Amino acid sequence: MMFRQATIRLTLLFSAVLLVVFGAFAIGVYVFVVASFDYDNAAGDAVDAAEQSFADLRDGLLLGYVAAVLVLPVICLVMVRLVLRPVRRGFEAQERFVDDASHEFRTPLSIVQGELELAISRPRTEDEYVDAITTALDEVEQLNSLTADLLLLTRNSSLELSASFRPVDLRVIVERAVDSFSRGVDSPRVQVSTMSAATVGSETLLVRAVVNVIDNALKFSPKHGAVLVTMKSHSDRTTVIVSDEGPGLTAEERAHVFERFWRGEASRTLPGRGLGLALVKQIMQAHRGSVELTSRPGRGTRVVIELPSTGDGERKMRSA
Repeated sequence: MMFRQATIRLTLLFSAVLLVVFGAFAIGVYVFVVASFDYDNAAGDAVDAAEQSFADLRDGLLLGYVAAVLVLPVICLVMVRLVLRPVRRGFEAQERFVDDASHEFRTPLSIVQGELELAISRPRTEDEYVDAITTALDEVEQLNSLTADLLLLTRNSSLELSASFRPVDLRVIVERAVDSFSRGVDSPRVQVSTMSAATVGSETLLVRAVVNVIDNALKFSPKHGAVLVTMKSHSDRTTVIVSDEGPGLTAEERAHVFERFWRGEASRTLPGRGLGLALVKQIMQAHRGSVELTSRPGRGTRVVIELPSTGDGERKMRSA
């Protein structure tokens, strides 16, 4: 409704301005032509011919103005819609983002409220109080993580993220990301091949991006399936490739994987909020890099992170 009213108002405004300009131009042309004719030195036949020409000119200008009255509003309407289209898309995306964020906040808050209300509803044992408080703290931690993710996603300007950029080694980035899984049961499943490659960026954000991709691969891989992390250097670009042996994605699912809060059917029962790959894309854009995902049902998924880089080093193989 808001954009419809804005479209109508802008169309009327632009049409009125253009019609005034066209009317002023037509009047100016007519006055200039008439004033330029020298009646004093013209013969009678010349005057009659001139007046007939002036009448034809006046009629032509009037017809042109009438045509402008009919055509210009349509042209203005089309132009206004084209101009407002990206604004409308951005506004609708923001509305969806707020709605989804509200939903994501509501769930852990409801759990915290429920646990605390249950704890004070009647006297409890010490263990029951500990369980209630532990559950509430876990949900608060999830809220803190969600808040941090949302703040990062709302930073539309790359300058905000690039303020703390400095030279970093991508090999260190990848190894730190893989090491974050070294204490869990998923450690033997992650295999990594790294090489030295320098880039300029935020070490914390880049580690976060690689961790998100690896975590996503582990979630959707079979229980004993391997996740392979490799690095390749191409001239002034370095790629980090994360491949898994999961069920893969359909073409429709691939079209949505980088959207905020989007979760496929296979991920409904898995932990997560659908922000992981959206964060990866945001971080890559801030680093003038890119992220691409290729996948086929039953063939696993391959995520390629590409960053500008300089330098190289010896490749080394190890298991995390």
